[in-house]
Amino acid sequence: MTRSLGVVGRAGQPEIEKKRRLEICRIGRRMYRRGYVVACEGNLSARIDSDRVLLTPAGACKGHLLPENLVVVDLDGTVVCGSGQPSSEMLMHLLYYSSRADVQAVCHAHPPTATGFAAAGRALEAAVLPEVVVSLGRIPLAPYGTPGTWELCAGLEPLVKKHDAILLENHGVVTSGQDLATAFQRLETVEQFARILLTAESLGGPNLLTRAEVQKLIAARSRYGVSCPQGSIELPLTSEPSENQISLTRQGRDPMIKGALRRNRPLQCENSAFHVRARDDSSKSRLR
Repeated sequence: MTRSLGVVGRAGQPEIEKKRRLEICRIGRRMYRRGYVVACEGNLSARIDSDRVLLTPAGACKGHLLPENLVVVDLDGTVVCGSGQPSSEMLMHLLYYSSRADVQAVCHAHPPTATGFAAAGRALEAAVLPEVVVSLGRIPLAPYGTPGTWELCAGLEPLVKKHDAILLENHGVVTSGQDLATAFQRLETVEQFARILLTAESLGGPNLLTRAEVQKLIAARSRYGVSCPQGSIELPLTSEPSENQISLTRQGRDPMIKGALRRNRPLQCENSAFHVRARDDSSKSRLR
């Protein structure tokens, strides 16, 4: 049975909801055209008000959505408007909205290069591009959880409050923002960073920025019009060694990789990403 599309007693809400419906359909088409999702992959959501969320339906191609296809749920996940079933990833979206009042929209997709890093168990945590440091800081990797379950949310929960972009191990990417355009732009930034990093690694590894360079960028965030999630940011890995950064030569790394492959298990380290440093002629570190 189709639930009512109107909500009585909320001044201005029908217009806000109409605008959000059109925005989700527009962003869904952009995700599909860019190849960030295929078939029925991915999902999008946006707040309508303090206790209602507009969400893409399960089993729908994001490139062909119509405004009337979308579903409205409350923060408990109860469908209050719409004829379809909400996205199977509804719990992940509701985790963001219940954890952060500043988040007004969430995008989840499978952009190929960034998802490749996630499938390899690699976070995007190195300080390589100033634009990424300023806009996103460290992009962590959430441990794998079965999609559409609280198992996935359990791995995400410690990261949501401090990060606007997160890789999902063996799964994809999730981003958030103060509106749908911002959340989607962050998704674009993650994929572009992954592409550039992959190219840099094929050329011998990127130069990492120093801690001082990163701190200058972070201090200038307000000048660039960027606000920190919950007023804080987790700094990316820099060229200086730290307690959370493994320092190995390529020669030291290769036997570990071969041993892990023989044991048929992924490499593990404290921050879920495998980082290798080596000194070049200019004494600057490189990520291998």
